[in-house]
Amino acid sequence: AVVSTQSTGTNLEKKDPFADLGDEQEETTQKEDIHIRIQQRNGRKSLTTIQGISQNYDLKRIIKVVKKEFHCNGTVVEHAEYGEVLQLQGDQRKKMKTFLTQIGLASSDQIKVHGF
Repeated sequence: AVVSTQSTGTNLEKKDPFADLGDEQEETTQKEDIHIRIQQRNGRKSLTTIQGISQNYDLKRIIKVVKKEFHCNGTVVEHAEYGEVLQLQGDQRKKMKTFLTQIGLASSDQIKVHGF
């Protein structure tokens, strides 16, 4: 029996998670600062929160890539004061700063790392 690659239902092709941004976002990456904070939970557990990413970017797609890249869980949370905030398990502050600068979402002087 001949098996078609379309019928399997899984898409193995790598896609750029930021491809849907369009060309209009290229000249202006990020206007405001991005704040990366850490919150202590119980014992050794902690949360990393990323606040200030522009609403032009798809935060759910960013968190999907970050979860695979850093091998941690994460979600997009609606915060009363800060708006939509990315939340990651563990201390991902340094990794997240290098990730955001590598993909060109923000320059390193726009990213403020808080905590400890």
